[in-house]
Amino acid sequence: MKLCHFEAGLDQPLFLIAGPCVIESEQLAIDTSGRLKEITSKLGVPFIFKSSFDKANRSSGQSFRGLGVDQGLSILAEVRRQVGVPVLTDVHEDTDIDQVAAVVDVLQTPAFLCRQTNFIH
Repeated sequence: MKLCHFEAGLDQPLFLIAGPCVIESEQLAIDTSGRLKEITSKLGVPFIFKSSFDKANRSSGQSFRGLGVDQGLSILAEVRRQVGVPVLTDVHEDTDIDQVAAVVDVLQTPAFLCRQTNFIH
């Protein structure tokens, strides 16, 4: 199977999906993805940048959830453009899927949502 042009499977080398849990700013996303790209390139490890525009599954209702879909997707697009790495984010509502899929390379469904019928269908 391929994921962002990387071969994925039990007989394939490890690749890294990493980044801040939630997007806090464009500069942090650019800096973090750039540094991770440098490290993984030196190690020969394929890399996909991951961060969330809206982290709905926080441990506290008062916690920072993110910058929202519009600003978050704009930042993910900039990471992809400026740093040149594939990007991954999670979706928490099926209404966002088409908009998000137009920007990112990989959509992730959080584990606690994988049995919701609107995601399955």
